[in-house]
Formats: sequence, structure tokens, C-alpha cells
Amino acid sequence: MAKVYYGDEMCRRKLALLLAEMGLPDWLLPFDDINQFGYENDTGFVWLKRKPRREQGLEEIEGKIVFYEAEITCYLEPKRIRKLTGVKAKQLFIWISLSEIHVDKPSAGDITFKTTSGLSKSFALSEFAA
Repeated sequence: MAKVYYGDEMCRRKLALLLAEMGLPDWLLPFDDINQFGYENDTGFVWLKRKPRREQGLEEIEGKIVFYEAEITCYLEPKRIRKLTGVKAKQLFIWISLSEIHVDKPSAGDITFKTTSGLSKSFALSEFAA
């Protein structure tokens, strides 16, 4: 049975709790202007509906820009986001759709971003520390 939440503040809290429960950093999905957040516990299906589409720079990694659509969907598993839709990263001059994010070997502290074409790139989680 799906749990659905409405309103920015409630959606932010529930999304943060879910990501923490799955062992994922809270900055992986956008945390502002959320109208609706839903989670299907049996399948791990998640959706976010946001007001505007927008670009966001990742200050921690110079030159990396992420684009979030107004609707984002994915399946959550422990330490993994798969079948991600609505999120693109800019590499040089090309927008590339991300399809999977996973935390490799938590003790090593690496995170890997995978594209729909199968390409992937890993970063140290420490690069994203606030």
C-alpha cells in the first residue's frame, strides 16, 4: 500500500527519513518545493512532484550541474536508487540521464552514478560533506 504525503514541510521530513533508512545521503534527491511525495513500501517505488523544474550546481564537485524535472520517480533499496527518472547531469556540454545511484562499500565511502547508457562515475562521499 502506498503512503502519500502532501505539502513541502511534511514531504521533506518523510523523504529525509526514508533516505536515511535506506542508508543514502539526503542530498541525492531535491528537497525543496515538493508538492507530493509517495512511497510504495512493497516495491520501493518512490515519486516526487515538485513545483518548478530546475538546475542545481553541486558546489562540492566543480562544474557539475544537475537538472531536476517537475516529477521524479525511482525505486529505493538499501544503499541504492534504481530506475531513476527525471534527473540529468551535465557532462561537458551534454545532458545525461541518470538511471542508478548506489553507495559502494560503505566503509570505503564511495558513491557511483550510472547513466541509462551504462556509463558510470564514482566519487568519494567525502567530496559532498557539508
